[in-house]
Amino acid sequence: MEFTAQQIAGVLNGHIEGDAEIKISKLSKIEQGEPGSISFLANPLYTQYIYTTTASIVIVAKDLVLTAPVTATLIRVDNPGSAFAMLLEMYNQVKLNKSGISKQAYISEQATVGTNIYAGEFAVISDGAKIGNNVKIYPQVFIGENVIIGDNTTLFAGVKIYSDCTVGKDCIIHSGTVIGSDGFRFDPQSEGNKKIPQIGNVVIEDDVEIGANCAIDRATLGSTILRKGVKFDNLIHIAHNVEVGENCYFAACTVVAGSTKIGKNCMFSGQVGIVGHLNIADNTIVTAQSGISKSITQQGTVQMGSPAFDANKYRKAYIHFRNLDAIAQRVTQLEKAK
Repeated sequence: MEFTAQQIAGVLNGHIEGDAEIKISKLSKIEQGEPGSISFLANPLYTQYIYTTTASIVIVAKDLVLTAPVTATLIRVDNPGSAFAMLLEMYNQVKLNKSGISKQAYISEQATVGTNIYAGEFAVISDGAKIGNNVKIYPQVFIGENVIIGDNTTLFAGVKIYSDCTVGKDCIIHSGTVIGSDGFRFDPQSEGNKKIPQIGNVVIEDDVEIGANCAIDRATLGSTILRKGVKFDNLIHIAHNVEVGENCYFAACTVVAGSTKIGKNCMFSGQVGIVGHLNIADNTIVTAQSGISKSITQQGTVQMGSPAFDANKYRKAYIHFRNLDAIAQRVTQLEKAK
């Protein structure tokens, strides 16, 4: 789709300098701009590119002072970064605005499907499933029996949702993620490890985003729960009966073992490991590659290390650790001097 500078300025409430009728059809970085694209200048470190870019339109700050001629049409706004983010959102909505049901999709006659849904090739919607309005189900998605999907949720290609699980409204689940796979529970016996049936489900509340190739295990009994506003990066594993509180953020490769309860507004950096049956207080922050081996009861702390403890204490202890070899040599020399 093409848009003129005049149309874009109207959306952004901006002021045009240059050709108001010039058209663009794509977005670009300012240093990689090309004719027919729109870019933005928000970081002063990139100011040099305003004079060399070949982008057709550049969004800039109202108070930007030019020191040389520019070839691009400028749209001046209060906050170029926020304005460009608005354009990105609009572009994404247009790009992902799919509708219609492919002839190669399978929808059970026992399923309930809302209005204006998209179901791509080889998508499967099983018996008893309930699909809300404006749901987008990309190719090769599997939705098991009695699954509930809320309005305006998007399931990208290859998502698998096992039976009896629930996904709320306005959720985004990226490719390769599996929701409702069995929890990892076995009963050691003399003849071997006997699998314990996992008959619970997964409940995902509204406005949750889950990255690619994540695994959210179903509960043994009851539910594994992701509360409203949770955001996952790629490659996250949530084990059986875990509960993640509202508005928590998880960076890639974080793992939470079974039955742990995580409070609200927590942030976990990459490769964090959390053992089972713990309680994590609200507003906890855990740094990358940390291992949580015991409950965190005080709200708002920063944890670091493996096993993790207060980050300030960890940093002080790490100074001594780095000097450990020198300290050991000094002790050896003192012992020899006796």
